[in-house]
Amino acid sequence: MHSITCDRNIKCMKGSLMKKFRFIAVAEGISFLVLLLIAMPLKYFAHYEHAVKYVGWAHGLLFVIFIVLLLQVWIKYSWSLGKAALAFLASLLPFGTFVLDKKLKDESSTHHVQG
Repeated sequence: MHSITCDRNIKCMKGSLMKKFRFIAVAEGISFLVLLLIAMPLKYFAHYEHAVKYVGWAHGLLFVIFIVLLLQVWIKYSWSLGKAALAFLASLLPFGTFVLDKKLKDESSTHHVQG
């Protein structure tokens, strides 16, 4: 019988990194949609430029965090260049990070069943 503790188990630490990555990916996707569907129309139709300023700043910060975590996940999980590139591409497309999150969740479920 094995006892799993996060401070001694590498898989647990990797899972923690993946959870952070997935969380930030979804947050980045939401901020992108808010920027495109709410802030930009407010700027161009209601002449309210502060919406883009603040939402854009938040989205930019989330994007940078996404990229940093993507690099960490790429290294820790030994992702191929293609898989990392697709994850990056997902961050540039509306709804892309939601598709990425579902794929990563499905992969995680498959590994837990097999492992």
